[in-house]
Amino acid sequence: MNARPRPWRRVLLAVLAASGLALGAAAAAAAPGQPPAAQSARAVRAPAASACDPKASSLRPSGQPQVTSGSFMAKIRARGFLIAGVDQSTYHFGFLNPLDGKIEGFDIDMIRAVAQAIFGNPDKVEYKAISDAQRIPDVVSGAVDIVAHTMTITCARLQQVDFSSVYFDAAQRVLVLKNSPAQGLFSGGGLSRLTGQKVCATTGSDSLAVIAEARAIPVAVPYWTDCLVLLQQGDVAAISTDDSILVGLAAQDPWTKLVGPRLTDEPYGLAISKQHPDFVAFLKAVLQQVRTNGQWAASYAHWIGTPVPAPPPARYGG
Repeated sequence: MNARPRPWRRVLLAVLAASGLALGAAAAAAAPGQPPAAQSARAVRAPAASACDPKASSLRPSGQPQVTSGSFMAKIRARGFLIAGVDQSTYHFGFLNPLDGKIEGFDIDMIRAVAQAIFGNPDKVEYKAISDAQRIPDVVSGAVDIVAHTMTITCARLQQVDFSSVYFDAAQRVLVLKNSPAQGLFSGGGLSRLTGQKVCATTGSDSLAVIAEARAIPVAVPYWTDCLVLLQQGDVAAISTDDSILVGLAAQDPWTKLVGPRLTDEPYGLAISKQHPDFVAFLKAVLQQVRTNGQWAASYAHWIGTPVPAPPPARYGG
């Protein structure tokens, strides 16, 4: 993926790194424990129940998104703004623009589409910057109406929250410094891998389990920019998470590179409380509009680059 060049990229790195360190600079190295004896990273993604399909949850939308009387959407409209849990340090997806102080990115465009459907105004959003670890607790508690935060739909998470249909497909890979000999987490055939070395990911991310399975040492921190600082300082050998996030980190530091194959499938969805099934169906209708009216393609081209792939097709269960 080719990121669009930004003249303020160097400034952004400093701002994001400082922000991440201020919010949680103390990196805690998680005990590596005993990683499972699975043959591939996909083993850690195995669903608890064979019937679970993260990409095809229930609640097929019926037609265009509508704010019906008594619905959760009507309550949000009456309040006057949508409350969205988002990231403010993931370049391209959800980040604080140091030039104007606004949070923007691909995830933010999805939230703005939801606000447009509810209010007829995409700006009627109150953004709450949260960490990966806060995503599910804030949805469950009602602290936010919705989360758009490079959040992978998994069978385990579907036990706690509901999701929209998939709006972005990512895959876990590895980011290292350009002078690193590492070729990935699971590299074989004589290629250097990261067994026994420290690899960074955020607390609450499903990337940590894949790192542990590779017999690397997981280092958990609050924000991805914390990982980038640790990599630059030589405190970790690599960062491993979704390639969408890693591309943003690499765009901030030209001395880094992505290595290794796609390790896992990471379908992103908007997370919502299980208390609001009408809102889930509404969001799926909104995303179907975004896929078909050119908005998804325009957002991808703007934030991620070209060529633009087809958006992930909507799939529904039942």
